[in-house]
Parts: sequence; C-alpha cells; structure tokens
Amino acid sequence: MKYPSVEIISDCFIKPKFLLEEAKKPTYLSPWDLAMMSTHYIQKGLLYPLPDNQHFSLNTFLDDLKDSLSATLTHFHPLAARLATLKHQNPPSLAIFINPDNSLGARFIHSSVNLTVNDILTPTDVPSIVHSFFDHHKAISHDGHKLPLLSVKVTKLIDGIFIGCSANHMVVDGSAFWHFFNSWSEVFRSKRENNLLHHISRPPVIERWIPEGCDKIITLPFTSDDQFIERPNHSLLRERFFHFSKDSLLKLKAKMNYECNTTKISTLQALSAVVWRCVTRARGLTGEQETGCRMAADNRKRLSPPLPETYLGNSLHSVRAIATAGQLLHHNIGWAAWRLHQAVANHDDRVVREFVDSWLRNPFVYTVSRFFDPNCIQIGSSPRFDMYGNKFELGEGLAVLSGYANKFDGKVTVYPGRDGGGSMDLEICLLPENMQAFESDEEFMSVITR
Repeated sequence: MKYPSVEIISDCFIKPKFLLEEAKKPTYLSPWDLAMMSTHYIQKGLLYPLPDNQHFSLNTFLDDLKDSLSATLTHFHPLAARLATLKHQNPPSLAIFINPDNSLGARFIHSSVNLTVNDILTPTDVPSIVHSFFDHHKAISHDGHKLPLLSVKVTKLIDGIFIGCSANHMVVDGSAFWHFFNSWSEVFRSKRENNLLHHISRPPVIERWIPEGCDKIITLPFTSDDQFIERPNHSLLRERFFHFSKDSLLKLKAKMNYECNTTKISTLQALSAVVWRCVTRARGLTGEQETGCRMAADNRKRLSPPLPETYLGNSLHSVRAIATAGQLLHHNIGWAAWRLHQAVANHDDRVVREFVDSWLRNPFVYTVSRFFDPNCIQIGSSPRFDMYGNKFELGEGLAVLSGYANKFDGKVTVYPGRDGGGSMDLEICLLPENMQAFESDEEFMSVITR
C-alpha cells in the first residue's frame, strides 16, 4: 500500500516554564549514559481516538499540550538542553555533558496525515508510515549536540491523534522516558482541572550516579567522533505485534515452573524463552551454532544502596543467556526459561559495579557492529511501564507504537497489553524470511491470543 505523506503544519520550540537554579548548571553524564552515544533516540508514542464531542478544539488541545510540556520541562530540564563536548589536549580526550546554555528547548511539531486509525491498526504488520509519526528519524544520541534532546510530534489522523516522543538515549532510558511521559500527562490533567500544579507527584532525580572515587566529569580516550560513532542502518524488516492474554501467560508460566520444579521463573522470562526458541527455529540454525537471548535489566534496584526509581538517566544493562541451537531446541522449554531466570537473578550489585569499573578502565560505546549478534534476540522495554495511563483527556490509548529507532532482526519490545490485568503485547522485528517461518511456528502460535 502506498501511504500519503505526513504534512508538517507547525513547528516550534518549548522551554521550561520556570528556570530553576539547578537547571542553569551542566549535567554530567554517567558511564551508562556515555555508552549510549551511538544508539538511536528512543521513539515511543500513543495512538488515541479523536474525541467526537462538538466541544473538542484541536488548537486548544495543542496549546494545552505545549503549556503542560513547558511546565513538565521545569522538572525534566535536561531534556530541554543540548549536548556539548570539551576537548582536552593532554592527554587527548573528550568530555561530553548536557549543556543548558543557548538551547532553544524541546521541539514541538504539529502534523497531519490523511489516514484513519484502522489504516494503522488493521494491517498484520506495522505500516512503515508509523516511522513518520516521529521526529529525529535515524538520529543517534551523539546528534544531540545539534538536535533537540526531546522532540514531540503530534499527528492528526482523520479519526485519531498520535502523540510521539523522540528522546535522546544518553539522557533517558526506558524507565526515565515513561516517567517523563507519565509526568507530562499528570501536568496536562492538572491544567485541565484548573489546578495550577507547582509540583509533580514523582519529581525526577537529576544528578547522575558516578561510582565512588571517580571524577565527576568522565573523560573519554578519543580524539575524534569517528572513533566511536556508528550509524545503525537495518535491512528491510517486518515489524509485527502479538498479543498475549493474562490467562495464556499464567498457563505458560505455570508450565515452565512445573518443568523446572520451581516457582521462580517470571512471566516475562517464560514468554522470552518461547520467543527465543521459536526465532531460533525460524532462522534454521544448525545444532552447533550458538544463540543467545539478551534481556534489558534495570540497575536501579540492583545497586546497593539502590538508586531511586525516579532517577533520570540510564541505569541499564543487558543480561544474556546462551546455548547452542541444538541444546535450545532439544531440551524442554522450561530449560530455556531457567537459563534466563539465572541470568537475571545473578545480575546484582557486584556484577553492576564490576561492569562499571571495567568500563571506566576501558571505555566503549555500544555499536551494532560490536554488540549485535545475528543469531541472538534482544528483549527490550518492560510490561511494568505505565503506558496506557497517559490519557491526555483523549481516553485510553488504542495502541503504543514505536519508530524506526533501535530495531534490527531479532529485536523484541515488550509492552503492557491494552487489556491490562497482566496481559502483554510484543513487537517483534525480523527479516521477512524469518518472520514468515516464525509466525507459522506451532509452538509460538499456541501461546498467542488471537
């Protein structure tokens, strides 16, 4: 299907409504932040039905979005800044930080497209036009020296509204991204209720975590950008959503715990094991080829003492279970789930600190060529994030969608199911030939809810 293009109607910049003293100071970055320089911006957003009441005014709605965004940026002020680099000559090194000076603020775009909600949600695969619902297409985090660290694109459909956010991955991880989105929704609701909100219920912790004994400003042993910048450019992928009801997930979790004589395997670990095995089968790997499943792990609670849940920044690590394709396919599915459970359970304060200490001795930047294994899958995001609670007085979102960013063959993004109650949605990205085999895999299709 040939889609109409998305037309930009207006474009402006939004600054924090109030300039706090701390917002005038630079924000220095942690090892976790600096390692994200070559990753794409995070691109996530919600599709809503267009209100059918005669009192709804799109212009008033957009004005309220801008005003509440400005108030929210008062608290999340790093997202209204830019990146800056200091170059040192002796020894040659770079220091990258968030600089509030001379920033225009966050970007706000109003656009429209001649499509219906059903045009987006009915096709089996996610339509490619969805990538155009986000700003910063293919931008990497290092581009935040020139690009806004946050860009909001609000697209009016014939019968819907899409609110898409692109946020720099050096500034936020998934937890911090949805914390910002939730706070923006909270401020919007408060404004509509004529209640001037001078605070938010969960203020972010801005100061970055730096290990004890480490300089506040971390320098990188590079002399130029081309030593660490790599721009991911994936092949043509199929992107498809699969829904899992609460009942089907409970049965799956119970089955795997029974097979392993335990109660410790989580729902997400059980579901990830199924996807890992079925993607491996779809790829047709030989028995001796090694495969793996990486799962994103939040370090906030794993550190001792723990970081606050409202920590604004990256506190993210990837834990991995590995096996040969033969082992994975010949053991029962509980075997794979238990390996994933062990990988997560072993990720504790000691492991986190050892990783950071190793990174400080030999800093690196995550790049596809170095860290992407075409035989593995990568599980990202979390069903615990509050996505559908962001209503902006449009009602509950119809779907959470993502842009082009950080996708490759084997990328799996986890969302809470729109039904709530413990249901989940998975967005799975595979090469077309692999998706064709995967979506007809009997083991996988027996789990999904049609």
